[in-house]
Amino acid sequence: MIGLLGGSFDPVHHGHLLVARVAYEALGLELLRFLPARQQPFKQGRHRSSPEDRAEMLALAIASERGFELDRQELDRPGPSYTVDTLRALRSREPDAEFVLLLGADAARDLSAWREVDRIFELARVVVFARAEIAVPERQPALQSIQVPTIDISATAVRRRVSRGQPIRYWVPDPVAEYISRHRLYLDPE
Repeated sequence: MIGLLGGSFDPVHHGHLLVARVAYEALGLELLRFLPARQQPFKQGRHRSSPEDRAEMLALAIASERGFELDRQELDRPGPSYTVDTLRALRSREPDAEFVLLLGADAARDLSAWREVDRIFELARVVVFARAEIAVPERQPALQSIQVPTIDISATAVRRRVSRGQPIRYWVPDPVAEYISRHRLYLDPE
């Protein structure tokens, strides 16, 4: 089974990585792929760093993690990045693979607004994890859920700390903090 964790990762932080590791172990995944979106449909015009910067930070964050890899598929095609298109491309590339789409409860809550949501369930098993103060939706019978520790870190809070000149050590992996500093990302207030 191959886990798929998509998102903006603007920037990747320890909350993302903790969820990924717990899901990898709880589901017995062979591999967990991070799929940074070129342009998330629900966040159009709101990404604060370029797709290349977000991919590079993600690559730095997972470089030494067994079982994790970066998949550039959504970055290498024009946006917006629709999950159903990504799953179709993966299924075409790897027809025998079993894919597990990992979603935060906040994303799962909005599934009915996603493009071709019924097709998503045909292309992958969907597993939801709770996010801080957001429960797993009960009205979605096709969803499986897993428990993950709650860590109240958000990319928005990380960006806000950077723009205020506050340290982000322990919020993000050290190589990511160094990248943000070196490339002068997130200095402007949101």
